[in-house]
Amino acid sequence: MKKLIISAAITGSAGSKTLSEHIPITPEEIGAEAVAVAKAGASMVHIHVHDKDGKPTMDTNYFVEAFEAVKEAVEAAGVDIIVNLTTSGGSYDTQLRLAHLKALRPEVCSYDSGSFNWGLGGIFENSPDFLEQCGRLTQELNIKPEIEVFDYGMLGNTLAYIKKGVLKTPCHIQFVLGVLGAMDGTVENLQYLHSKLPEGCTWSVTGIGKAHLTMLLAGLALGADGLRVGLEDNLYLTRGVKATNVQLVERAVSIARMVGREPATADEARMMLGITRHALKEYKKA
Repeated sequence: MKKLIISAAITGSAGSKTLSEHIPITPEEIGAEAVAVAKAGASMVHIHVHDKDGKPTMDTNYFVEAFEAVKEAVEAAGVDIIVNLTTSGGSYDTQLRLAHLKALRPEVCSYDSGSFNWGLGGIFENSPDFLEQCGRLTQELNIKPEIEVFDYGMLGNTLAYIKKGVLKTPCHIQFVLGVLGAMDGTVENLQYLHSKLPEGCTWSVTGIGKAHLTMLLAGLALGADGLRVGLEDNLYLTRGVKATNVQLVERAVSIARMVGREPATADEARMMLGITRHALKEYKKA
């Protein structure tokens, strides 16, 4: 049976110590957390960054600090993990949202293929101009875009950008279900999206909040290539009990093994996704 890519979304843009003391914010905390989730069974870590006041930022300098902290920490610990940097910046300038990709050339970056009203509180903005530039840049820099899909319209956009040549196949699709303003985290919705996947792509799923465990189980039942877990998506292990990133990874590993799915190593995940590993020194030259 095929291996399972477990991605740990350890920070999130809205994450802060006021929500959970377990959310890593500083570069040192992020580096240590990457090591911990790698040891627990994650093959990928998804990272947002915060400034010195704990506010979300797309400033390249903060990405550099966090990225190098992760690479140095995992190298020192003798573990390996794929680093997936966010490009989600809402109303941030397009060039600012892409600058850290040019500076660091990570193996993977997020690519949110559309816009919607997030939680009725603001616009999750991913303009056509941004998506065109980001898609073509990932091809130029040999970065694998993790195409985040929150509803069917975003999957439709993905198909259109594939046809246009903005996105290169085979793609990796990350379904993110359960955000108010997009598709609910239900088995029915995941089944529908799964039925519309482009041929030959790999896919993963996460559920936000109360949908977290439901989407994990449904993803396994549908044969997902990956599962995303972590404090970006869900703060609780059970009702009223705050989780850690490691606990969420360990739970995913345990459940997956019950159905015969072993967690992929970082190198096995690279093979599944069609990406090549970069050494730390190569990142620092980029």
